[in-house]
Amino acid sequence: MRVHPFLLFMFLGAVASVSASNTAPSGDMATVIVVSDVYVGADTASNRIGQMTPGRELLVLEHNGKWVRVFANTDSLADKDSDAPLLSRDEQTPPVSGWMQDKGLITTKTPKGAEILFGEAAQAERDASELHGTPRAAQDARLLYTRVALMFPQSPLAPEAFWRSADIKWQIDKADISTLPSAHEKENYLRPTINEDLMHKVEKMYPNSKWSDLAAWDMLDNKICGDWQGSAKCPEKEAAIYEKYADQRPDSTRAPQALYEAAYRMAAAGDIYAGSEDPKRADMARSHAIAIANKLMTKYPQTEYADRAAGLVYKVEQSIPVYGISQDASP
Repeated sequence: MRVHPFLLFMFLGAVASVSASNTAPSGDMATVIVVSDVYVGADTASNRIGQMTPGRELLVLEHNGKWVRVFANTDSLADKDSDAPLLSRDEQTPPVSGWMQDKGLITTKTPKGAEILFGEAAQAERDASELHGTPRAAQDARLLYTRVALMFPQSPLAPEAFWRSADIKWQIDKADISTLPSAHEKENYLRPTINEDLMHKVEKMYPNSKWSDLAAWDMLDNKICGDWQGSAKCPEKEAAIYEKYADQRPDSTRAPQALYEAAYRMAAAGDIYAGSEDPKRADMARSHAIAIANKLMTKYPQTEYADRAAGLVYKVEQSIPVYGISQDASP
């Protein structure tokens, strides 16, 4: 049975004997913030058996000067994304036991360990967004954030760290799925879905919080259409989804954006109906768009989205299309 990640630290000290194939020896949970080689012995002249990259999980079993013997999730070419808990594993590539230098090692006893890991994760996340960022930056950021939450669950940084880790994984998976031909299918059920397990864990661990609100926001990606393909049904459906989010989570930092997305989509539906020569439905959709936009400007007046809503209302009232090509434009 797989142990829930947030309970892992409670069991590590109680594990006395293990099977080398699927369970870990007892030790202090740790990770590294720099790439570190793992050797057979406490000597760089011995055979190198693996490599630790930032954020990978390891257990420190014993110390020998500047060297530590570890049981570790190494960065394997066969399993680049694996970071299953060392206690109870079922993957093909098992962790290794060996020696590494303690330079860059962060354990649960390291002073300001949570802050160090969070800072390194934030820097890696920033690097990932840069044009010339390192290829592994996003993965390093995700794993470092994960270690904050697992190694320092009582830290004030833990909730945000766990959320950021889940969000980075979400965005990576979303980008991968977007490259598939099926990503452009109009109906959401015809497209691959992004795995929601981590987002549900965020909601479970931190209910009624900023982080659960953000998790719910990400998961809307699985509900919206792909390409609208000129169908008013899609923007109307999405508008209802976004408006429902804002109504159910009015304190979410995403609530103003949700209302703007809903208003825009109803305005777009109005343009589609107008293009299909259905003026009655066009007027209804546009009236709904204005109502949502006014709601946004009243409830969240100091936000950027309130200003954008004002521009949207102006365009709708002036019969300026927000979707497609203006019917008044010259050919």
